[in-house]
Amino acid sequence: MEEEIFELKAVILKMFAQPTRLKILECLRRGEKSIHEIVHAIHGEQSNISQHISLMQKNHIVTTRKDGVRVMVKVKDPEIFNILGRVSKRNCF
Repeated sequence: MEEEIFELKAVILKMFAQPTRLKILECLRRGEKSIHEIVHAIHGEQSNISQHISLMQKNHIVTTRKDGVRVMVKVKDPEIFNILGRVSKRNCF
């Protein structure tokens, strides 16, 4: 059981180890967004952003839902922003 907890922690921290995923999360800090809105906000490519969102969804960081033809994305647990905030404060960003 303890090993599973360490594995879960490692997976979650890996989600923060990629700049594009961090940009996506920061974009979602202000609430649910469509993939199109995220692409526009972080100046990324739709296919790349979608891949990162899919990976974060698989690892329970974000959730998605369909709204007509749009895919909406939101952070599953807002506590993530506290973690990111602590890292930023710690490193004086």
